[in-house]
Amino acid sequence: MTEILQHEAIYLWYYFSLQLEQILGFWILGMVLGSAISVFLKDSIHRGVRLLGGQKIGVLGIGAASALGIASPLCMYGTIPIAASFSRSGVEDDWLAAFMMSSILLNPQLIIYSAALGPEALSVRLISCFVCGCAAGVLVRAGYRGKSFFNFTGFDEPQSRDTDPNRLFRFLKNLGRNVKATGVYFLIGIFLSALFQRYVPAEAMVSLFGGDEAFGVLMAATIGVPLYVCGGGTIPLLQAWLYDGMSMGSAAAFMITGPATKITNLGAVKIVLGLKRFLLYLAYVMTASLITGLIVNQIVY
Repeated sequence: MTEILQHEAIYLWYYFSLQLEQILGFWILGMVLGSAISVFLKDSIHRGVRLLGGQKIGVLGIGAASALGIASPLCMYGTIPIAASFSRSGVEDDWLAAFMMSSILLNPQLIIYSAALGPEALSVRLISCFVCGCAAGVLVRAGYRGKSFFNFTGFDEPQSRDTDPNRLFRFLKNLGRNVKATGVYFLIGIFLSALFQRYVPAEAMVSLFGGDEAFGVLMAATIGVPLYVCGGGTIPLLQAWLYDGMSMGSAAAFMITGPATKITNLGAVKIVLGLKRFLLYLAYVMTASLITGLIVNQIVY
């Protein structure tokens, strides 16, 4: 019995160390880039959104707001007070919807992590998240013109934690917080990936998530709801699943429903939407993920 356990531990360590070697560099680079943007560029990004609010460019502002949402390094609980400040500055709800939706789905750190999945998956993630942000803005513009979609009552812009007068120390403190917040989930993701590679046959992944079938996309969108805890932690899983035969469309669906239904993000969104609009948000996320997955599979296959 002891020999069997030792044998299995060696196999698991092999898969774990192999994937750690493949992904660690992307994780470190993501941490460094994310902290640099948070410390040195965050205010410029947010000023850009406020400047948009003063422009009379109509629906075109939705695309710009979605792109700025992707560039923002804040988590959703940090984004909502900022969005409340934008709203008080005159930014329209459709632009805010685009900014917040894309901010939920993607950030600079996750872009770097996702590069470990290869250029095709990275491109799919970037484009699909940008489009989902734009679509959210367009729907809010069409359905809530002249009406308020968000309720930011009681939200004030948070005080920045990056206040050390020394710019290097400010960056290092932010980097330390990011590593502490994501490091455990990153290692857990690699361990779960090693378990999948060792004990789940590749044929099972192909039958569930392979090809261009709608069922695989639906399954991937569904498992994204309970499995997603941290963006960095899911990259090892996605890498292993794609290697074992998961279709790119299924991966795209997972990459949308996962962050959009992450429990902390749901809690934050529920606060500013109320029950009715929160249910609309969930319906939008599931519909957008399915449509995106199906379209990606049609393009790729």
